[in-house]
Amino acid sequence: MKLSLKHYVIILGSLLAAYFHLVLFPDIGFTLNGLGYLGLLGAYFLPIPFFQQRHKLVWWGLVGYTLLTIVLWVIMGNKQFVAGTTSAIGYYAKAAEVLLLAGLWADKPK
Repeated sequence: MKLSLKHYVIILGSLLAAYFHLVLFPDIGFTLNGLGYLGLLGAYFLPIPFFQQRHKLVWWGLVGYTLLTIVLWVIMGNKQFVAGTTSAIGYYAKAAEVLLLAGLWADKPK
């Protein structure tokens, strides 16, 4: 598979979103969320026949997972932005997730 710009955007957005959740390590919810991004990224790009045959379903899974993460942050997240603190990480993660959604939308299966 030859990677294009939209694929690099998906990879970057997923890795950033995973990183921002994994840095909050002691909290199991954030850790699992970060691992979920890594797992879905692997399912999206790795040459595993099971996932490649269901690529459209994996695409929907990654889109849904990202949207769910954003919605849950809107409902339950800390909206106070203080640069350099963990409260700002939510905003950084949302920026990465919007980037990820843009890349996924550009790579939407037909």
